[in-house]
Amino acid sequence: MQFSNKASTQRRDEHYGHVLTYSPKVFLPVTNLCRNYCSYCTFRRSPGQAGARTMTPEDVLATLRAGSDAGCIEALLCLGDTPESGFPSYQRQLESWGYQSTVEYLDWIARQAQGLGLLAHTNAGVLDAPSMKALRQSNVSLGLMLESNSDRLCGRGMPHYSAPDKVPAVRRRMIAEAGMQQIPFTSGILVGFGETQKERIEAIDVLAQLHDHYKHLQEVIIQPFRPHVGTRMANAVAAVDSVLLETIAIARLKLPAEVSLQAPPNLAPGMIEALIGAGINDFGGISPLTPDFINPSYPWPHIDVLAERCQSLGFTLQPRLPVYSRFIEQPGWIDPRLLGSVYRIEDRLRDAA
Repeated sequence: MQFSNKASTQRRDEHYGHVLTYSPKVFLPVTNLCRNYCSYCTFRRSPGQAGARTMTPEDVLATLRAGSDAGCIEALLCLGDTPESGFPSYQRQLESWGYQSTVEYLDWIARQAQGLGLLAHTNAGVLDAPSMKALRQSNVSLGLMLESNSDRLCGRGMPHYSAPDKVPAVRRRMIAEAGMQQIPFTSGILVGFGETQKERIEAIDVLAQLHDHYKHLQEVIIQPFRPHVGTRMANAVAAVDSVLLETIAIARLKLPAEVSLQAPPNLAPGMIEALIGAGINDFGGISPLTPDFINPSYPWPHIDVLAERCQSLGFTLQPRLPVYSRFIEQPGWIDPRLLGSVYRIEDRLRDAA
């Protein structure tokens, strides 16, 4: 099945013009404890394992202040799936700080971010409905990668075999719940980690169908697989460039036009022009301060350099909020207690443009 890059870029240009966006962010790896064992993940740890870390309240505040001072807009809160369900020592640590759950801690962090002029976006893995309802009050958006809609990839010997939270039905359920709660949402798929073209298209179709029903997807990420030393897939072949570009073109043509299409620039540093040529309109969060803790071997591009590469193709690179304008304009999508902060930062970006 072939999809035309010319058609995908035309569709992108018709809706977004020649503007490409990114979110200036500070990345908080709240905890890397995780009950899943994905074959490709270099982030997750178990208690006592080398590199296991949970940010203390003091760590959190210091990082947020540094992010605010550096001009960041987004506070990205990222962590492993439901760590308290598998690690009693982590639960005891939370309680020693005065929090009964990870969600309580994340809510506190998000509120501290707001007080420092940052807007929180949380990707905490799979969350239940009450947890999402709680975080909706302090986060302008939430996220969960679908990664794949393939049950095959959860079978023995496959990348998601030891990862119960990667079962597609579980992830589809959370994405749908976000729509029911009117939460602006980020999702995406992983490319090149063992899936087929048919499975990639099915995953894109699932996201398109969920958005058609709930109108809540603000962006979809097309993320290439990159092998990492120390993982079970360390010797696997990285996502093929042509497959990544084809998938971007497919996604742009299949997804509704208002859903932003994103590819992380640090995971394809030599392909910025090709990513633009395939149909993306967004580069996602880029930090001037913190590394990509999920892919630590791949540093963020310098914004000035990225802007020059965009300009060489006739595009202007602009910062954006971690919640898209159409959700700000529609009543009911953002908690009223967050709107004042959203409007102030939106005005600041508009004045700087």
